[in-house]
Formats: sequence, structure tokens, C-alpha cells
Amino acid sequence: MRARSIRFTILLSLFYCSLCADAFAQLTKLNVGYVGVTSDNAAAYIARDTGIYARNGLDVQLIYFNSGTTAVTALITGETPISQTAGPGVINATMNGSDTVMIAGGNVTLDYWMLSRPEIKTPEQLKGGAVAISRFGSASDFIVRYALQRLGLTPVKDVAILQVGSLTERLAAMETKRVQATVLAPPAMYQAQTRGFNILADIAALGLPYQATGVATTRRFIRERTDVVRRYIKAHIEAVHRFKTDRDTSIKVLAKALALSDKQLLERTYDGAIVEHKLPAKQYPTLEGLKTILASDPKAKGAKAEDFVDLRFIKELDDSGYIDKLYKR
Repeated sequence: MRARSIRFTILLSLFYCSLCADAFAQLTKLNVGYVGVTSDNAAAYIARDTGIYARNGLDVQLIYFNSGTTAVTALITGETPISQTAGPGVINATMNGSDTVMIAGGNVTLDYWMLSRPEIKTPEQLKGGAVAISRFGSASDFIVRYALQRLGLTPVKDVAILQVGSLTERLAAMETKRVQATVLAPPAMYQAQTRGFNILADIAALGLPYQATGVATTRRFIRERTDVVRRYIKAHIEAVHRFKTDRDTSIKVLAKALALSDKQLLERTYDGAIVEHKLPAKQYPTLEGLKTILASDPKAKGAKAEDFVDLRFIKELDDSGYIDKLYKR
């Protein structure tokens, strides 16, 4: 009897183990938004194409948005409960009563150029013209206003700001003379340069701390699906590591994601994307970068950068030594 009881217990344990294995084998479906076809979203492309999401139990569908404003709207509605987006959209949404929050830093500097049409060679010549952005309240809106001021121009008064859309749409608007300038990220800014457009300002060279494309979600989703968020951030950290350390694979992934075949352009885009001051191994959102955005908004007076972040998931991986171990392999 005792032997039969032991065998039954073993069989029951194996049965439960098999159930757990089946549950783990069923990946959690997750819609993730991203903004722009740029190297800023490299971690998401890498995690998808190299199986990093799947190894962390996630079946991720990446959904494209042409501006941070629309991406954050989808984040709030739950269409994409996690999104690759920049600080301005998250701050604007939170200031308007939502519970959006940055959970990973992604890119923590502005890797943009302001480019103008060939006949516009100086900032003074831009007066009376128009500059293209994606949407008001987006990262491109902030960058344009900041760059114009640094160039000695008054936004709206000296230069009109037009909502045009994605990087591709903004470049097309400049080519067709609908606007005289715009701000572009890699690889679009390199493509524009080869087509004869002038660099009016290298925004990255201005040294402004800024929360560019990172990972955002809502506090509600964190409460309801903490484990999913934790697995997503782990996958994100692993993808950043793979991107920074596996050049050949990363360039292949970028070629597919960005629809690029120009080897020199791909290498230039990759080399610019992996630098530590732009894409840090320890993916904390940049509080200084969020302060930069808050300082530009009179409505945000008194708001603290800490109100717009949740650092726990990055901190867990950092404190455990996991991130350091990745880079010591």
C-alpha cells in the first residue's frame, strides 16, 4: 500500500510538472508599440528577430505608430500596453491625468540633425519658412523648438511648425518644398545628407540630456501584469546587450527592419547607435533627460522627474548582478 501511495504521489507530481511545462510553452501574447523606423528601436527588432522575446515567455507583436502622441494614446487605451516611445509623450499624458510611466531608458540622448533644403544654408535663411514635425507634443516637436532657439530663431514667430508625420513623410515634405527643414534620426538623417540637404544643427553635439526612445507602460498594467513587465524588461536588457556586442547579427536585423541594403549606411547607423552615452548597458530612464523636458513646459512647474519613472525592474536586474554578468561573458 505504501509503495502504491509513493508511486501515486510521484505520478501526481509529474502530472503537475507537465501542466507547468505546458503553461510555460504557451507564450504570453503582447502588443508592443514603437515609433519611427529608426535605430532607436533596435532593441525591439533584435529581441523579436533573435528569439529573445520567446525565450522570456513572450509572443510580441510590434505595432508601428508614426508619432509618439499616437503611440501613447494606444498605450493608455491598452491597445499596446507597452511601447517604445520618448519622454515628451509620457510626460504630457501623465500631466493630463493618465498613469503612463517610463520603465527603461532606451536612448538617453538626442541623436538628431536639423536639416534644411539645399538653398537654405544658414539659420537666417530659414526665417519665414516652415519646419516639419510628427505631431505637436511629440519628441520631434520638442527637438525642433529647442534647435530653433539654439539657432537664434523664435519658433512659430520666425519659423512655422507643421505637423507632417513620420521620418519618411517629413523627408518627403522637404524634398517637395512643402517645408524648408525638419529633424531626422538615423538612418534618415544620413540619407538626407547624401541627397544634398544641409545640416543646420547637430542636436546630439549640443550635449542636452534627454529621455529619447525608451520603454513605457502604465502603472495599471504594472499592477495587473507585473510578471509580464518583468519579463519584458529582462528581454529588453538582453536585446540591448546582443545589439551592442553582436555586430554582424545586429546589422542584418537593422537591414531588414529599416529596409536598407547600403552596407556603408548600415554600418554608420549601427556604430552611432551602440555608443554607451546614447544606449547604456544599464537601462535606467534618465532623470536629467526628463528634467530637460519638464523645464520646457510651464504647466509642469513643480513636477519631479521621479514622478514619471518606475525603476524597480531595471534595479532588480542591476542589483542582482545580472547585467554585469551579461557583459563579462
